[in-house]
Amino acid sequence: MDSQSIETATMVSQEVGYDSGKKIKGRKRHILVDTLGLLIVVVITAANVSEQAGAKLVFSKLDQVRDRFRRLITIWVDGGYRGKGFQHWVIDIYRWIVSVVTRHEEQKGFVVLPKRWLVERTFGWFNWCRRLSKDYEILPETTETFVYVAMIRLMLKQLA
Repeated sequence: MDSQSIETATMVSQEVGYDSGKKIKGRKRHILVDTLGLLIVVVITAANVSEQAGAKLVFSKLDQVRDRFRRLITIWVDGGYRGKGFQHWVIDIYRWIVSVVTRHEEQKGFVVLPKRWLVERTFGWFNWCRRLSKDYEILPETTETFVYVAMIRLMLKQLA
């Protein structure tokens, strides 16, 4: 699971916020992918929503289709989801283990982290779609739909 802040077009005004960490005014995509990097759930929020708050929205959306993912046990996340309170909340409510994957403190620069590159690759796949390079949609639900359509297109391309 990870999130990505994305800039919005000038005419978009609904659910837009400012991500002070990335210095982007726009929206944030919170996604959960499987071990192949294929999309399971996406939630679009304002960019000022924290990763943990966005993860709670992802989990509530995933809980609606929980019977399809009975084998889901561990969710790998980055350092933005760190915190004992959040991890205990996920275990208590959903019975899933949240495993935070961070790089070692002595490592400098770019390092490929195990399991983390899967979700980053999925974000890279989104950049192949011009419509997802920037958030042009008025409603966040429309953006979610276009993310799902782009992922369907990519999965069909892999099948062929």
